[in-house]
Amino acid sequence: MKKLIDILDNIKTQNVVGDTQIEIEGITDDSRKVKPGYLFIAVKGVSVDGHDYIEKAIKQGAVGIVVESDIKDETVVVIQVEDSQRAKGRIAQAYFDFPSSKLKLIGVTGTNGKSTIATLLYNLFEAEGYKTGLISTIEYKVSKEAFPSTHTTPDVLRVYEILNHMVKAKCKFAVMEVSSHAIDQKRIEGLEFDCAVFTNLTHDHINYHGSFDNYRETKKKLFDSLDADAYAIVNVDDSNGEIMVQNTDAKILHYSLRKMADYKAKIIGNTIEGLELEINGTKVHLQFVGMFNAYNLLAVYAVADKMLDNTDSIMQTLSGLRHVEGRFDLVRGRESKLTGIVDYAHTPDALENVLRTIGQVKTKDASVVTVVGCGGDRDVTKRPRMAKIAQALSDVVILTSDNPRTEDPEKILDMMEAGLEEDVKNVVRITDRKIAIQTATMMASEGDIILVAGKGHEKYQDINGEKSPFDDKQILQALLG
Repeated sequence: MKKLIDILDNIKTQNVVGDTQIEIEGITDDSRKVKPGYLFIAVKGVSVDGHDYIEKAIKQGAVGIVVESDIKDETVVVIQVEDSQRAKGRIAQAYFDFPSSKLKLIGVTGTNGKSTIATLLYNLFEAEGYKTGLISTIEYKVSKEAFPSTHTTPDVLRVYEILNHMVKAKCKFAVMEVSSHAIDQKRIEGLEFDCAVFTNLTHDHINYHGSFDNYRETKKKLFDSLDADAYAIVNVDDSNGEIMVQNTDAKILHYSLRKMADYKAKIIGNTIEGLELEINGTKVHLQFVGMFNAYNLLAVYAVADKMLDNTDSIMQTLSGLRHVEGRFDLVRGRESKLTGIVDYAHTPDALENVLRTIGQVKTKDASVVTVVGCGGDRDVTKRPRMAKIAQALSDVVILTSDNPRTEDPEKILDMMEAGLEEDVKNVVRITDRKIAIQTATMMASEGDIILVAGKGHEKYQDINGEKSPFDDKQILQALLG
């Protein structure tokens, strides 16, 4: 509970009518969740305008409304602002007592690697004895307490609620994935980051942002917002790394496998059993596979080196970390002698990274069978590219459905097939994802590797707005024995 006047001190208002000394019991932008004493924020969304639900919110007990229009209603306090979405973040910031200022907040952004880096940082900090919170695609955590994830970066009200929970649980650190959608939709408004990490930038979300340049500029806003006490840690092997920090006030640190950098790693060994790296001159064996994970682990080391008080045990802790769910997630068949890999790879670059890694670590005679699809209501331009990459780097490809959402899965597969070479001998099309995975296990022989790509940690299949239980790893485990 907080006085309205204390909340309003944190936002820029155009007009306020009513008693600002009233107590606020809660805040929401969903009229269905309004309770007596609540402040209702009317936000103009893509498909829904909260201003259409003001009357409903008042009937349910709202004592104040935040609006962009000049609305007159003497029964509630009316707060007019220029941008309700931006105001929502500042309102949440004040209502929950500025939680990000009480935590060491680390944001991870980029196309690929966000979930792995964020989760490994959480695991490392906890292993080092620091209570830590996590907001990621896979799950939300407040130290040992876990909650299901709904978005890579949740709505700003939920972000502040979770961060406030972390503060109350006496967490010292909070690690969160920061998506381009979240930045554009002001879901990180007002957050005070102590460190931001840039992984890489490849072809994704162009349907939303309109162009790659817009996508890059959106990501860059995270680094533009950092203050002089913060760290900006960027992968300079990606040409976009230097662009990210062009206007930042933060202390800039580089990590690289190819160039001179503050944090430099060299791959000494790379097998299906793990990586051996030399990081800034120190050798370490890690339970992860592939060059892309070398980048992820180097980023984790860099953040830990700057953010932790005692850095003597970081390497040892790093070597004990295990893979992240749905990220190059190995499934070994005891009976079938097959190896399955479940991976979240849902962009051309991510799929290529995983398949090239498999090519590097598999035995000479082993074949690679890839099961892959593309999600509906998402970037359509990557569909033919995904199929082309899968065909080029696999011995057998099975194109299948992957969260078609409101689209016809057959049309998605038609678009994928457009990227295939004309002489298609190693590609089959099976729309039913479970049958596709079953077929892959039947086509594979002893020693072969089956990659099931696209959904990773997800436990559902999204078809026509309904999410039905579906777990790639669970299905693969049952099939491989």
